Amino acid sequence: MDHDAPTPPEAPPDEVESLPKAIGALFADLPGLLSDRVHLLSLELRRASNALGQMVALGLLAAILFATAWITLWIGLAEAFLAVGLKWPWIVLLVLFVNLSAAVWALMRVKALAPLLALPATLRRLTDSDAFERREESDSSHG
Repeated sequence: MDHDAPTPPEAPPDEVESLPKAIGALFADLPGLLSDRVHLLSLELRRASNALGQMVALGLLAAILFATAWITLWIGLAEAFLAVGLKWPWIVLLVLFVNLSAAVWALMRVKALAPLLALPATLRRLTDSDAFERREESDSSHG
């Protein structure tokens, strides 16, 4: 039944010649398209770096304000403990204990998050680190 289909008409000679011209025009436009995208990328990276700088500065300002509020809170609590009759050494020990406990917790959390900075899933995917094990498993299952 495939033989029953009519043969397509031959393309006019100018269409055949226009294909290389179209490919040539495409290659001629390619650097312009690429440079436009690179220019857009550079503009966006510049804007992103400006935003990152502002974010870091605002984060630092927020940390300073938070630290000031934290100190004010502890001064108020110390005054309240003094009013109740607690002596200064016990108040200082309490403040130190709470702050050091929070610092230890934060450092333990940082230590737990640190391995994620190495992008382990991406590295496994890009390096195909388990290829050797898969090959051994397939060899042992076939033999």
